[in-house]
Amino acid sequence: MPDAMPPTDLHSLDRAHVFHPSTHMRQHAAGETPNRIITGGKGVYIWDDTGKKTLDAFAGLYCVNVGYGRQEIADAIHKQASELAYYHTYVGHGNEPVIRLSQRIIEKAPQGLCRIYYGMSGSDANETQIKLVWYYNNILGRPEKKKIISRWRGYHGSGVMTGSLTGLEAFHKAFDLPRAPILHTTAPYQYWNGTPGESSRDFAKRCAADLDALIQREGPETVAAFIGEPVLGTGGIVPPPEGYWDEIQKVLRKHDVLLIADEVVTAFGRTGQYFGSDTYGITPDLMTIAKGVSSGYLPLSGVIVSEKVWQVLEDGSDQMGPIGHGWTYSAHPVCAAAANANLDIVDGEDLTGNARDTGAYLQQRLHETFDGHPLVGEVRGVGLMAALEFVADREKKQRFDPAQKVGPRVSAACLANGMMARAMPHGDILGFAPPLVITRDEVDTVVATAKTAVDQVAAELARE
Repeated sequence: MPDAMPPTDLHSLDRAHVFHPSTHMRQHAAGETPNRIITGGKGVYIWDDTGKKTLDAFAGLYCVNVGYGRQEIADAIHKQASELAYYHTYVGHGNEPVIRLSQRIIEKAPQGLCRIYYGMSGSDANETQIKLVWYYNNILGRPEKKKIISRWRGYHGSGVMTGSLTGLEAFHKAFDLPRAPILHTTAPYQYWNGTPGESSRDFAKRCAADLDALIQREGPETVAAFIGEPVLGTGGIVPPPEGYWDEIQKVLRKHDVLLIADEVVTAFGRTGQYFGSDTYGITPDLMTIAKGVSSGYLPLSGVIVSEKVWQVLEDGSDQMGPIGHGWTYSAHPVCAAAANANLDIVDGEDLTGNARDTGAYLQQRLHETFDGHPLVGEVRGVGLMAALEFVADREKKQRFDPAQKVGPRVSAACLANGMMARAMPHGDILGFAPPLVITRDEVDTVVATAKTAVDQVAAELARE
């Protein structure tokens, strides 16, 4: 029998040859799940090969802060690729785009941060963070001080060690994760982890007490660092309770534990300030950036190092010679040129201000529309990040059976009605993180489309 003819159309080729992340592999390969081929975008909209236009209320994956189709960035990429498409930054080699980029980021970064090591993604940046924390304590003569504490529901990547930092079961299951010496503590997620009548500030103190108790049990001499997103992102878009970061930082200072602020999602304006650390009074020893630094036009990430840590790294070079860490594409000149053009737009169009002001309007409209809705237990957010938490019973705070897939059904209904919003993992949650260029009229479209979708699913559930 002759071999079957190979597929020729893009959809069949995709199913035959592309390994997609976060995808049900057998169903996709068999054609049982949707397959969209995105062909273009402008502003907050994308369209696919069928011509369908969709409002992207999640900016890709929190990435496309300046919106789609920015010719300025495309031109900067072309210009830099024509002049110097690539050279490494090992043993002191540099290039102008990355030098200029580093200067402008450090000028706006929280006080004390001084130098940037570049990578390609948030995952590889957090792998660098882990290595730097271990290196730091080895140089200080503290080889036992290596444990790193993350939070349940935190997201810090999907590598071996960064997947261990991530506190979501889907990133652990069947991968033999998490690995030592990673530990997890309480998620600052008051809707589910708070107790009746507990104030936000009391809940924040309890989270800090849980962290303190964990460090005491493990031994402060063994705990090296704590990593946290200013706002929990993939874990549900959960802003911290009042006073949370103040209380956490007291515990870390008490036990000489480094603080890594994972700003992959929150940096460059999304919370309404340039960094999420500015919003919540965080003074990090190390900071992770990615996504918004280039709006996803090219892959770029960074580890921003404080003077405190840098001085120890310098001592390490004196003791051990050149640091044994590097990526081939660190500080890639074309990626850095894209980032500079991107930040020119962020700064020139005051997109941080738009995230603050239009973001406040988004939060207001979501509360007006969904507070009291029988399917919605909580509306929450900050700046241009927001979420709806769905529950079977608002008064009893009763969850839906996971088999009902309420969050994914609402997300699918949004898409059918012309809007992309994300069904967040480990819960029935619909997330919003639109491009920072979004207007109030477009916010109205987002909220109206979400209302239509939620009502449709509510009606389906009532019939079921």
